[in-house]
Amino acid sequence: MLTVVPDLPAALPAQGGSSSLIDQLVREGARQMLAAALQAEVAAYIDQFAHLRDEDGRRLVVRNGTAETRTVVTSAGAVEVTAPRVNDKRTDPATGERMRFSSAVLPPWARKTPRVSEVLPLLYLHGLSSGDFVPALGQFLGSSAGLSSSTVTKLTETWTAEAAAFMTRDLSGADYVYLWVDGIHLGIRLGEGKLCLLVMIGVRADGRKELVALAGGYRESAESWADLLRDCSRRGMRAPVLAVGDGALGFWTAVCEVFPQARTRRCWFHKIANVLGALPKSAHPGAKKALAEIWNAEDKDHARAAVKAFAAAYGAKFPKAAAKVTGDEDELLAFYDYPAEHWVHLRTTNPIESTFATVRLRTKVTKGHGSKSAALAMAFKLIESAQRRWRMVNAPHLVALVRAGATFVNGKLVERPGEPSPVTASSSPDQVEEDIPAAA
Repeated sequence: MLTVVPDLPAALPAQGGSSSLIDQLVREGARQMLAAALQAEVAAYIDQFAHLRDEDGRRLVVRNGTAETRTVVTSAGAVEVTAPRVNDKRTDPATGERMRFSSAVLPPWARKTPRVSEVLPLLYLHGLSSGDFVPALGQFLGSSAGLSSSTVTKLTETWTAEAAAFMTRDLSGADYVYLWVDGIHLGIRLGEGKLCLLVMIGVRADGRKELVALAGGYRESAESWADLLRDCSRRGMRAPVLAVGDGALGFWTAVCEVFPQARTRRCWFHKIANVLGALPKSAHPGAKKALAEIWNAEDKDHARAAVKAFAAAYGAKFPKAAAKVTGDEDELLAFYDYPAEHWVHLRTTNPIESTFATVRLRTKVTKGHGSKSAALAMAFKLIESAQRRWRMVNAPHLVALVRAGATFVNGKLVERPGEPSPVTASSSPDQVEEDIPAAA
């Protein structure tokens, strides 16, 4: 049985009070547990092949002393490990090469646990400079091994290769029904000017959200967006049913050219900011409440009534602010023609905005001129890690119906693909709801 406390006075001399003793206790416990796990792993491996013997009756798989002691940086701190070795005399029948024992607990040449290896690039992406790892983490982990700036800097080469492979992958097997797009302007200084990241996030037919494309563009021009969309189309991407974005005209021109069958919708997150920018600060509280009455209405009829109320309240004094809403009314209210369960996802491009807040943080602390490839690689890794936390679209089974061409009125299903529509030219939305109570 593993025992740590009885040996504490001899193994862990008191240094710096109780907090230091706690750290040492944790590390000593981790060291003993790791040693016990390695011993058990080797014993099980040897027992597995105990029946195999050579011509002289000797075992083919036996213990062979211990390897040289090495320090492994773990989440509990630096731990010294002396791993047992195995002499495996078996040969592979196919190749004739000697068989080798490889520990699953402590792989050969491992100097950091996977958890520590994952957190280092994450800290770098979130703003910790490569030269700050040793002073920041050396004392905390009990060792500076594997924390040098060169170790962290080499990660960008791997990230660049991963980002390049991602942007050339085949898209024919992915069907993105909904698409969010946005241009993220970074403050990082590049030799050719500031970088604008063109980002596309999609929703698959099974309701999963994932990054579709990430590329560097010149501002948010139509040419840059068209190049990205054409590249995705060449790699097999189907036209989305609905694309959600801000008011930048570049994307809308490009999507009409490449995917003319896709419907477009304006993002309320950006629209609210645009409207408030045309109003004095004293009018912001009331305007926010009036705008919420539009995008948070129970159906499209109530939303249109709220648009008229907003125009009546602010149109005389602030015509520019009112025009920003009335001029894009159809695009702003397009989400009401899709399942009500999806409205919360389709109203804004927040998946992009929230994810790239950390990208802006990282570029603010970049020293000197950056490179376009490094910025793209860091952005790719950040959004890749954030993607694991994205929640699926509500009622994912309805996403497939949207792709199939189902009809929704005020968020309710009224016609499945292949079924006759109960909606006639003279029917109002209220009549439809009365005639089809089961659609709710």
